[in-house]
Amino acid sequence: MNIFLETVGAHKLTPKQILQDPVLFLAFGFGSGLARKAPGTFGTVAAIPLYCLFAQADMWVYSILTLLVTLVGIWICEVAANKLGEHDFGGIVWDEIAGYLITLWLVPFSWPAVAWGFVLFRIFDIAKPWPIRWIDRKIQGGLGIMLDDVLAGVFAGGLLWLMAGQGWL
Repeated sequence: MNIFLETVGAHKLTPKQILQDPVLFLAFGFGSGLARKAPGTFGTVAAIPLYCLFAQADMWVYSILTLLVTLVGIWICEVAANKLGEHDFGGIVWDEIAGYLITLWLVPFSWPAVAWGFVLFRIFDIAKPWPIRWIDRKIQGGLGIMLDDVLAGVFAGGLLWLMAGQGWL
C-alpha cells in the first residue's frame, strides 16, 4: 500500500505534478502534504528543519521570516486551492508550517520547546477551539486557509511561552 496520495484535489493532479510546480511544492510542505494519512502532522514535521534554520537568526530576522512565510502563505494557499479546484485541501500544509513557526516565535530554542511546540500546535490545530473553528468555517480563500493555523500557533505559542516562563522547557 502506498502511503502517498495517487491523485490530488478535484482536478486530480498527480504527485509528480505537485512536486514539479513551485507553488504547489511549497503549498504541500515540500511534498509532506502528499501523505495519505495525517498530512497536517507531516506538514508540521516538515516545519521543524525550517524552524531550526530560522532559530539560528536573531529575533528580528526570525520575526521577519515568520511574517514573510505567513503573508506569502496567503497567496500560496489561494493559488494552490485554485490549481487543485478545492478549498483547503488537506494536503495544503503551508499553513501548518507558518503556524508552527508562530508557535515557537517567543521562546528560546531548545529541543523540549521544539517537541512541546509540535504537540501543542497539533492539539490546537486539530481541536480547533473557538474562535479557530469559526474562522475555519467562515473565512474562505488563502486567508481562510492560513488564519485558523495562525491562531492555533498563537494559542499554542502562548502556552509554550507560559511553560518557558515557569522553567518547564
